Amino acid sequence: MTMLLDNTAQGVYPIAPTPFLADGRIDFDSIDGLTDFYLRAGATGLTVLGIMGEAPKLEQSEAIAVAARFIQRAKGIPVIVGVSSPGFAAMTSLTKASMDAGASGVMIAPPPSLRTDDQITTYFRQAAEAIGPGVPWVLQDYPLTLSVIMTPGVIRKIITEIPSCVMLKHEDWPGLEKISALRGYSKDGSMREISILCGNGGLFLDFEMERGADGAMTGYAFPDMLADVVRMQKAGEREAAHDLFDAHLPLLRYEQQQGVGLAVRKYVMMRRGMIATDAQRKPGAGLTALAKQEVEYLLGRVGRVDGRARLAGE
Repeated sequence: MTMLLDNTAQGVYPIAPTPFLADGRIDFDSIDGLTDFYLRAGATGLTVLGIMGEAPKLEQSEAIAVAARFIQRAKGIPVIVGVSSPGFAAMTSLTKASMDAGASGVMIAPPPSLRTDDQITTYFRQAAEAIGPGVPWVLQDYPLTLSVIMTPGVIRKIITEIPSCVMLKHEDWPGLEKISALRGYSKDGSMREISILCGNGGLFLDFEMERGADGAMTGYAFPDMLADVVRMQKAGEREAAHDLFDAHLPLLRYEQQQGVGLAVRKYVMMRRGMIATDAQRKPGAGLTALAKQEVEYLLGRVGRVDGRARLAGE
């Protein structure tokens, strides 16, 4: 029986890339291996077909096949499927197919055309109606990429008006005060409790946990590090959590570069054996030889503190 997503979700839900072969075909064997890696790394859930998953480059039938393969391999941990689409017809059909395959919920991002608070709340109200009231969903707040600004007050309104919204994927930057504001609403009773998982590559996870986040939902190539930081912060091991996080920070920063970030991430994932190739479906920017040298240098520096970054062939 599928476990539906609810507001108690916590831990690490890695954002999975879509693995491709060099010729652009989907690499389903790497989906299996990647999912197994996430399970070993301590993932408590999984998110597929997000922005990092190159979802816009997939045909609808391919998106359904990718989601189903991850769900099948995930062995019972909850899987969230990104269903964002310019129109509700495609969103509804992908949602139905994903939930039928055993997904625990879906994630919806706002289209970049939204500008006013009323436009934002109306859009999500209509989106929730389109997918159906029985489907739990994640509100993605990612203004740096999507250019839609959602204030804490707007988020509170969405959560209050739409019971099926159970989680916020928090990716505002800077966003620490937003987490504090939302947790404040829950404390004063003006907003029900929701799960807050954080993105941005994990770049601010150290302090996001201290502000009240429940964990991470991001695609950094060391999901095992993210799981460790979340676990240590929850256990009150603040210094140890920051020490480990700080060792990874230069690589986190490098991976956050606009335009080449996915190429960096897939390259490191390939080096770690998580996927067979670092191929992206075109259009996509690969890494130059010099950029690869820089990534290898950063992996070596991380490896001085975290042995998981000491990779074969160095």
